[in-house]
Amino acid sequence: MSRKSIEALPSGHYWAVPHAPFPLDGGNGHDEVFPGAHCISDCKWVTFYKDGEEVWACNALYAAAHFDFVPVPRQPLGDS
Repeated sequence: MSRKSIEALPSGHYWAVPHAPFPLDGGNGHDEVFPGAHCISDCKWVTFYKDGEEVWACNALYAAAHFDFVPVPRQPLGDS
């Protein structure tokens, strides 16, 4: 069985939505992001925001594996 190769989330601003819940995902930050949140990636680290406040962060490879992303134009953090 071949494994899907996952690349780190590229730098940019995104709308992030967690993948379907997985039993081992409890307590790892996905709840803070659900049902979706604005995030910023620097290709190494991804920080998630709601209402302009940071709610969670993780490395860009983990984010790419566990969330769906839609690029969004850059916006001030207060407008998340």
